[in-house]
Amino acid sequence: MPGITERLRLVPEKPGVYLFRGGNNSVLYVGKAKDLRNRLRSYFQKSAALDPRKSAMVRETGDFEYTVTANELEAFVLEANLIKRYRPRYNILLRDDKSYPYLKLTVNEEWPCIEVVRRTEKDGARYFGPYVPAGAMWSMLSFIRNNFHIRTCRRSLDKPVRPCIQSQIKRCIAPCSGKVDHKEYLAMVNEVKLLLEGKNKGLLGSLEKRMRKLSEEMRYEEAALERDRISAIKKVMEFQKAVAPGLGDVDVIGLHRKENACVFKILFIRNGVMVGSRHFFLKGVYGETDAYLTKNFVGQFYAKQVIPPGEMICSEMPEDWEALCSWLSEKRGGSVTIKRPRRGLRRKLVEMAEENARILAGTVKNEERAGVLNDVASLLKLSVPPHDIGAFDISNISGREPVGSFVCWGGGEFRKDRYRHIKMDAVTGPDDYAMMREMIKRTFKSGAGSEESADESVKPEVPDLTIIDGGRAHLDAALEAFREKNITGRDVIAVAKDPDRAFLPGRDEPVGLEEGPAALLLRRIRDEAHRFAIGYHKKRRSKKVFESPLEKIPGIARKRRFELLRHFGSIEAIKKSTAEEIASVKGFNRKLAAKVLDSLTEGRTRKEAQ
Repeated sequence: MPGITERLRLVPEKPGVYLFRGGNNSVLYVGKAKDLRNRLRSYFQKSAALDPRKSAMVRETGDFEYTVTANELEAFVLEANLIKRYRPRYNILLRDDKSYPYLKLTVNEEWPCIEVVRRTEKDGARYFGPYVPAGAMWSMLSFIRNNFHIRTCRRSLDKPVRPCIQSQIKRCIAPCSGKVDHKEYLAMVNEVKLLLEGKNKGLLGSLEKRMRKLSEEMRYEEAALERDRISAIKKVMEFQKAVAPGLGDVDVIGLHRKENACVFKILFIRNGVMVGSRHFFLKGVYGETDAYLTKNFVGQFYAKQVIPPGEMICSEMPEDWEALCSWLSEKRGGSVTIKRPRRGLRRKLVEMAEENARILAGTVKNEERAGVLNDVASLLKLSVPPHDIGAFDISNISGREPVGSFVCWGGGEFRKDRYRHIKMDAVTGPDDYAMMREMIKRTFKSGAGSEESADESVKPEVPDLTIIDGGRAHLDAALEAFREKNITGRDVIAVAKDPDRAFLPGRDEPVGLEEGPAALLLRRIRDEAHRFAIGYHKKRRSKKVFESPLEKIPGIARKRRFELLRHFGSIEAIKKSTAEEIASVKGFNRKLAAKVLDSLTEGRTRKEAQ
């Protein structure tokens, strides 16, 4: 690489971020360095001892670029942002596109409410979580609705309105009615805050004091309600797993390595109570230190919509931990510390997380799964084995009721949280190739250099390998959609039937998929996409059979349809009626009547209907 060797002399000895690019200008790797020149030279020297993954990366690298930063913190933040943006195939990526649920208490509003959110903002509200899995959160929300009747809606309270059904079933005291004392309402909100903060003793003391006061005032029904609330809170306390009373908010990160893979187990502890946990498998970690892997994990995990706690305790202190703490503190809006405990309660918690990670590494067939993915890479001539595989399929009958499906396989199982159905309403006629392009563009997020819209954030990440159900022409249509979305660094193939074979970009002859575990996996994923598409297509066709022709008429909503059917009794009776008769029905006029008759009689004029 003579061109690269010459350019290395011009790289400054300063901190910054560097990118390696492949022959098609796709980003292969993003890294950070205290000294850019030394770090970049370490990759291209003949004596460099690189692991197989990095050796393959260097062979594929056609160019590099770098950005100098003022300090290591700026370099760390830029590196995290670029990894999130490009998702480079040679970085060790955290394959997790989930957002975690929080309970949001809007204490910044005049009449606070409680709601479930998956995005946190610096808006003055209080966020409690994350709840992983979400079952504990829904149980807590149900408990709050049943015992603390604060509002859960976002209705405007600028002027009094009629209370909704939540008030009628005694789950909201209806501040929207304008008849609720503001101080009493805020006192109830404060009780909810104490409950979510885990300050149950203070909450119970407050409720018992109020119960006694109400009893002394002979307001026995209200005192009985407080008594029931106290009893319910005590039951909740019995089921909460207090692992470290008085410890506060801590995330515990345990690491276990096994050959070329590792498992991270993270325990979420809030106010001494474990509110959830999550585990992650990372592949291709050979040659990387525990400190690097921990930094990589923390940086990618908290780059999502996750509020870091005030303290993190880890199996290993991460690389650049000081810059990492500064970044986390800025994200949290308060101080964040990272520790590697040697003894005491915190050490026991880390050992608990490590033991869970070890058990997970032993129970999941990592070696077998990695072997199959290596076979897939070998069969399809991929530079690196795919971590996750997606598949698209289309289902329609002569272009009618066309639908598409996207399924995803990863971690040894089908990831149904990433499945998508797509209605092909933007394509007319039986054009499978246009449908394929439309389906991909509507399913995946845009790649680098594209402006990301608000609803792009709910789309699944592009998998390492995408399967298109079809032949060469379907593959070409898919590749065109990938180019339009500016998605690079991902592999795409088409898998056809009878016989089963795979079409690869830039290769004339297809690859047979008759035998072997890799071929079986690819066929299985393709067939799952087909099953998912057929099921959705049948569902839409069944719905069409029972669909009322009135539903197709613009301006005729449910209430008006009901009035028509109640007045005439059937669709046939409406067809035989006159415009004057329809106009006499509540909610109708001559213009709507004509529209109904024209639609039901397939263009019959108003005069003919009369």
